[in-house]
Amino acid sequence: MATTCDKDSVRQAYELVRDDKSEVNWAVLKYDGNKIMVASTGSDYQEFLSNFSNSERLFGYLRMYTGDELSRRAKFALVTWIGSEVGAIKRAKVSIDKALVKDVISNFAVELATSDLADLEEESIKELLIKAGGANYGNGTAKNN
Repeated sequence: MATTCDKDSVRQAYELVRDDKSEVNWAVLKYDGNKIMVASTGSDYQEFLSNFSNSERLFGYLRMYTGDELSRRAKFALVTWIGSEVGAIKRAKVSIDKALVKDVISNFAVELATSDLADLEEESIKELLIKAGGANYGNGTAKNN
């Protein structure tokens, strides 16, 4: 059976994460049978990480602020997670199903596919976003959220 995506709810979560006025800075999409749905949204990074387990396959969309005292901007990351305990057939389907997610979540600076929680440490993601952001002219003293 083909996988589907609840595009309306995913789009709503995507727009919340993208909105600088919103407290929501992440969304997690999980499989419910053969349907990809919004599982949770929030603002606490540790809560975001709590969604990732070895038995899960999911997608995460995340907003972080990068820049320096001269230029501060929101950057976005798309995470594809396939836990180490996910079977081969489900693991293979994720790469195909990711296209459904990307039909809605189309704006991100970094795309990361992983099964290792160490790759999702907040500073690791922030470093990837900074590298993707290009020039960083200031002296690095600005506070990042």
